Amino acid sequence: MKITFYGHASLGIQIDDVNILVDPFITRNPNASNIDINTLKADYILVTHAHQDHILDVEAIAKRTNAVIISNYEIVTYYGNLGLEGHPMNLGGQWDFEFGSVKYVNAIHTSSFPDGSYGGQPGGFVIEGEHKNIYIAGDTALTFDMKLIPLQTKLDLAILPIGDNFTMGIDDAMIASDFVECDKILGYHYDTFGYIEIDHEVAKRKFFEKNKDLMLLQIGDSIEL
Repeated sequence: MKITFYGHASLGIQIDDVNILVDPFITRNPNASNIDINTLKADYILVTHAHQDHILDVEAIAKRTNAVIISNYEIVTYYGNLGLEGHPMNLGGQWDFEFGSVKYVNAIHTSSFPDGSYGGQPGGFVIEGEHKNIYIAGDTALTFDMKLIPLQTKLDLAILPIGDNFTMGIDDAMIASDFVECDKILGYHYDTFGYIEIDHEVAKRKFFEKNKDLMLLQIGDSIEL
């Protein structure tokens, strides 16, 4: 499993020969100016919630690639009305796809489209594929619901928001990593705009002092599990 960071909360995941994008917000992120969305491969697009900084490039990429959009019922219905293919899910639901299983899990946040229409309940994803298990938290506060994940899944990586203000910050993300019982963390949802700028060295040091590995990738860089 290969995971690429495209800035903010945007990710690429490659499992075998299947390409997955998560929350593509690239064309209006000045930090991601080195990423051309027209070159990105996508068989599936996972969407955690409907805020603009998570859906901006969904329509353009899905139209070009014919990717299947995986999200909650309301978001999939929204894109279905635009002629795009989707697979609707809801909280607690799990489905086996060609690349592995996806479970849609709770996130504590809000969710509405830029036009103000209802975006359903926000969520995160637990993905099991290629004998690796990852948790993508989405935009969320710290919640005891995270403790449910390791009851069923031993994680190899937790992808957690760390920018604070709109989501968890560093300290809550450290507790979240305890809740999900995973000490290997990829941080995201930080530095895109002023409210969520962080001190990278302070963040890494705090995790290190708790014997945890916080990775902060450069935009376009990848890790392999």
